[in-house]
Formats: sequence, structure tokens, C-alpha cells
Amino acid sequence: MSKSAPTFTCTACGTLHKKWQGRCEGCGAWNSIVEEAPLSAGPKALGARGRMVPLTDLATEEAPPPRAGSGMEELDRVLGGGLVPASAILVGGDPGIGKSTLLLQAAASFARRGVGCLYISGEEASAQVRMRAQRLGLTESPVRLGAETNLRDILTTLEAERPALAIIDSIQTMWLDTVEAAPGSVSQVRAAAHELVTFAKRRGVAIILVGHVTKEGQIAGPRVVEHMVDTVLYFEGERGHQFRILRAVKNRFGPADEIGVFEMTGAGLAQVSNPSALFLSSRDTPAPGSAVFAGIEGTRPVLTEIQALVAPSTLASPRRTVVGLDSGRVSTILAVLEARCGIPFAGLDVFLNVAGGMRVTEPAADLAVAGALLSAREDVAIPPDMVLFAENRLKEASKLGFQQATLPKGSKTGGGEGMKVRQMDDLTAFVGEMFGAG
Repeated sequence: MSKSAPTFTCTACGTLHKKWQGRCEGCGAWNSIVEEAPLSAGPKALGARGRMVPLTDLATEEAPPPRAGSGMEELDRVLGGGLVPASAILVGGDPGIGKSTLLLQAAASFARRGVGCLYISGEEASAQVRMRAQRLGLTESPVRLGAETNLRDILTTLEAERPALAIIDSIQTMWLDTVEAAPGSVSQVRAAAHELVTFAKRRGVAIILVGHVTKEGQIAGPRVVEHMVDTVLYFEGERGHQFRILRAVKNRFGPADEIGVFEMTGAGLAQVSNPSALFLSSRDTPAPGSAVFAGIEGTRPVLTEIQALVAPSTLASPRRTVVGLDSGRVSTILAVLEARCGIPFAGLDVFLNVAGGMRVTEPAADLAVAGALLSAREDVAIPPDMVLFAENRLKEASKLGFQQATLPKGSKTGGGEGMKVRQMDDLTAFVGEMFGAG
């Protein structure tokens, strides 16, 4: 039998190539193409007949999967209501952001509720993990701890112990003796993830894998790992900032893009039950350049403050510094203000920031960004009791004491009882109403 020709696959987008090359033609990624080993036997080796696959119809009803609550409401919210047995969860985040601290606290919380939990560390010795547990006050929690990187030994231990939850920290440190590659390589990460996910489905054990991220903010390793697991969570935040956000970007058992908010303290991560109040600075005295945006994160309305500073520039090309927003979108808003509203920003430095370390990606924030920019440029404060573009999020704003809302014409206005709602036809009308210009 002739030998099968090797194939080459891009780990970023999955595009197949006939030969290795430095740059993927499908997605443009560099050094992302790896050789895939061919099958040792073709389909004919499977035999003439296989087994019938059981089929059902769309009307078949099944009971929802049982869930185990951790007692950490923010974590349970992101998971879709709790931990599902036999599920595989991938948690990614920057180095030092607090992934191990979060998962050690989660393991202790699950264990205190009767969920058998095993914590395997491939990056730290058991003594180091115990020191962290002592600092967090978790030494009395019935969590079983191990330090190992050999996946064969880890799977043997899981088979014998049969915990309800196993945490692997991290997948990049695991290695299989059947794969001839260094730990952390594409082949090792993919093979290790496949073995762990398969074990989780076969034995009914929930698996949480910790993953490192690249400088672009994506989980390191082949993208196929994110397709293998049921849930992908990102732990976000700035190291110098005390707030952390756990975001679900994929969840087969709950809503995607749900967030949980935590605050890093000396005793570990503390839950934040009302993030809207946390992300708003003092609103007693109105200040130019500040606008409050009512956004939606998953199923939760979250109010955030957008802060702008506009100042004369001494540079030939004025600076445009944006934190927490898409800089390209901000440039578009500035162009619209200049071209359609007649408000020039030439010769002015522009600085924009989202308070609290939040990142806003909703297009609905455009009006709040424009309001903050105009407020800073004209040195006119927006009323402190006003939110910009709230739509069906007015209930959260009303709960926090806001009494006015400005939003585009045709938006839904339900939920904000007692609030004065103004709808604007376009940005020019907003500029004339708020700042007497345009």
C-alpha cells in the first residue's frame, strides 16, 4: 500500500496546505502551519459495516443537565448557573492576572459544598500552592492537591480517584510520552487537551484547563483546543488595577459573553455584586469630559463611565490615545463630528479611557463617546444624572439614581420608570441640544 502524503494545517484557522510555508494564505498568520501525521489505516480497515448511530428527532425532550453551584455567584453566573458534570472548561488570561488564585478559591468553594475536587499543578510545587492557600485562608478546605506534568500519571490518578472536578494548571505544561515534541508545543497541547476532554466525557468528570495567552491576547496553542472544550473563559484586567473580569466567550451550557466581576484584595479575589456602582466614579460634582454609558454584558446591564480629555497639541500630528475602546471606531466618531457637525478636532490631543479597567465593544457606546469628547472640548459638563443610549437598560440606571437618558430615535425605552427620556434624530441634533453648537 502506498504511503499517505503528509498534510499541513494552520493552527489558527484550520486551512489545509499541500506543503509547509511560513505564512498561512487563509488567515495571514505567521509560523502557524504544522504537519499533520497521516492515518495509519484508511477507512477500509474499519470493516465493511459499522454500528448504527442512534437517531432522534428535534421534538425529543431531555432533562437539563444537573449543575453544581460553587457558592461564588459571579463564577456560577459566567458558567451559566453552575458546573455541569462531564464538561470541559478552558480558562485563559495574562500571566500574573490571578487565574491560579481564582481557580484555587473556586476549588475550595466547590469542595466545601461536597464536590470532590482535585487540583493538579504543572507550574508550581505543592508547597507553593499550599502557601497560596494559606494566604487565602483555604487550608481547611477538602481539596486534594498534586504537582505533575506527565499526563499518563495524571490520567491514572484521575481514574483511581474519580473526582467530580479536576483542575489542570496549566495545559501548556502537560506532556504525553507518545508525542515526540516539547511540552507547550502545538502537538503536545492538542494531544493533551484531547486526552483530557475525552476522559471528562467518558468518566463524567468536569475538567478545568488553564491556558496561557499570547501577546495578541489569544489563548496560546492550536485553536482546535477551543473547539474541543464546552466553555472558554477569559480572565481580563490590568495588573496595576484591582478589578478583574471573567468573561465567557463560548459556552455550550449558558449564554456567551456573560461576565463576572471580581476585585483583587490582600485575601484573594472578592466578588463584586454590583459592578455598575463599582465602575462609576463619584458623580456628586459634574466634570467636563465624563459620560455614563449603559451597556449590556451577556444578560447583565452594566453602567460604565467614559472619560475624555481634549487639549491643544504642540505636535504636528496630534495624539489619539484610547484605553478600553476600539481606536478605529473612535477615529470614525471624530471624523463624523468634524464632517457632519462642523466641530474640528485638528490640532487637539484626544485621550479616551473607560473607567474601572472595563473594555467596551458595543456600537451602542458611540453616542456616549461622542458626548464625552464634546463635553471635554467645549468644557461643558454633562448632567451627572444622565446616561447616554440606554435602550432597554434604563432599569439599571434608574436603580443607581439616574433621572435622564438620551438615546437615538426609535430605541426601546421600557424599564426606566420616572426617567426623563430624550430621543435624538441624529448626532447633529444631539450636539445642538446638549452643547448649543452644530
